[in-house]
Amino acid sequence: MKNYQASIRTPFAHLGIRIIDNKLAAIDFIESETEIKPADDTTVNVCRQIRRYLDDPGANEQFDIPCSFSATPFQQQVWSELKKIPPGKVVTYGELANKLGTSARAVGNACRQNPVPVVIPCHRVVSASGIGGYAGDTGGDLLKIKSWLLQHEGSA
Repeated sequence: MKNYQASIRTPFAHLGIRIIDNKLAAIDFIESETEIKPADDTTVNVCRQIRRYLDDPGANEQFDIPCSFSATPFQQQVWSELKKIPPGKVVTYGELANKLGTSARAVGNACRQNPVPVVIPCHRVVSASGIGGYAGDTGGDLLKIKSWLLQHEGSA
């Protein structure tokens, strides 16, 4: 199991929070029975902002969390656009691809590589013919998480 500086039990999954150099590095969907309480200010801030989102998805249109992870320039471009999609709204892979001058598949691949789901809201990107996939999955628990997030925000 990876080293987590905190974990949060949510209605849709248990989230493992990884911090590197006082910045959010990853949020993983994990199987765990117990929460790990945050032990430093950075982790407390991340957990507080996620809890605020869970209480009211419109309370903060964007998370204000410093992040640290490696990404290609294209992934960074896609993730930057994802952060502009407000809670309760969705865009299709194709719409985002047209905006960026690329393909829907490339956008989907960038979404799949998102290291901090929820904070970078890749769940707000859907297929032209339905919900699409989530984290590279087109069924099962991950798609249930995407459905929950979209319903929570009032867009499903």
